Amino acid sequence: MFVALIAKDKSGAQAIRAENRPAHIAYLKSTDLVAQAGPFLDNDGDMIGSLIILDVPDMATAQVWVENDPYAKAGLFGSVELIHWNRVIG
Repeated sequence: MFVALIAKDKSGAQAIRAENRPAHIAYLKSTDLVAQAGPFLDNDGDMIGSLIILDVPDMATAQVWVENDPYAKAGLFGSVELIHWNRVIG
């Protein structure tokens, strides 16, 4: 099943994102659960959140994946949603 992880950064958390980005990218690449991933951007092009599409057997696996993300461990996110997603195109 596909799960959309929609995470929005805490306000003013650019330093947390920058400090933890290498570990986050390594984490994304270390698992075969990530189908797609990329940051949300504000009008100035600054990263303000993340959209990650996970291909997981169940929602519990997605939750564990999120909890182990270096960004989550660093306290970057102000909000996180996990939503079952149905891919129609692509």
